[in-house]
Amino acid sequence: MIVVLKDSATAENVQRVKDYIINKGAQVHESEGIEKKIIGIIGNKREMDKTALSAFPGVEQVISILEPYKLSSRKFHPKNTIIDVKGVLIGGTEPVHMAGPCSVESEAQIFEIAAEVAAKGGHILRGGVFKPRSSPYSFQGMGVEGAKWLYEAGKAHDLPVVSEVMEINDIETLYDYVDIFQVGARNMQHFKLLKALGKTDKPVLLKRGMSATLNEFLMSAEYILSEGNEKVILCERGIRTFVQHTRNTFDVNIVPALKNLSHLPILVDPSHATGKTELVSPITLAGLAAGADGFIIEVHPRPYEAFSDGDQSLDFDQYSQLLSDLNILREGILTLRKQKLEKVELECI
Repeated sequence: MIVVLKDSATAENVQRVKDYIINKGAQVHESEGIEKKIIGIIGNKREMDKTALSAFPGVEQVISILEPYKLSSRKFHPKNTIIDVKGVLIGGTEPVHMAGPCSVESEAQIFEIAAEVAAKGGHILRGGVFKPRSSPYSFQGMGVEGAKWLYEAGKAHDLPVVSEVMEINDIETLYDYVDIFQVGARNMQHFKLLKALGKTDKPVLLKRGMSATLNEFLMSAEYILSEGNEKVILCERGIRTFVQHTRNTFDVNIVPALKNLSHLPILVDPSHATGKTELVSPITLAGLAAGADGFIIEVHPRPYEAFSDGDQSLDFDQYSQLLSDLNILREGILTLRKQKLEKVELECI
């Protein structure tokens, strides 16, 4: 349920509405729309009287929200959320570019890749140090030592870093080494982990589960938001379908769908979505054209030597070609993004 306030509503009017909501055992979530100020009601609404709320001075209308997700909904938060990570704005007009290896393998490797990402204008360095693998016999990551190398490489090249947490204990372990916590597809519904991340002050990159619906995806984001952490970044990384020509199926539909329904920024992960190096570039461009706020891809100087996911990693030449292709389309993509941002926000309250 949301309460839309009149332009003439005074501070006293607003406070009376908020006090009523809180006294009924619900939580208040204030937000500014393009033209209106709204109050979202979260939690216990069983005793909430819609008619009574409508009668308060300064209230224009009271609207029921049918979707199960609230805090991630654009109805509660009409303006796009923009997340500032050491000066990198995720969710703004400029698409954000995250790149790095699937796995941090050595200090020399991550420093070599960080130098390339920085030289090519990348915004954020990615690298896995705890690796959830389908096989228990596969490489599981370099752990804390790898996190230290990742941190130092990012620091040396002025790049914020993102890495995956697999369990609650990883949050404390990685806290001093990463700027963004990543939740992988397998953990999208690890609700205890999501709630723990909701209590932190660092952004969370939440990847869509392999079979998750849009509602399930946003409800997972809701777990983080409901604990107080408003810095959630969604990521489409492909879903499991019947096809065999790619690792997963990139669901381009969900990008504009999420943009219409949620204020949270969304990235695309073409590396995991396709599993094939030759498909990474076109899918990256498709995701951006559909309205994504950026992309996260796997880059390795010698993919044939990679400890994991070499067959979906770009080498440095392929990486350069992708950015060259992106540069050709950049102005068109920026124009589209500006138009979509304006259209979606103007359609809100």
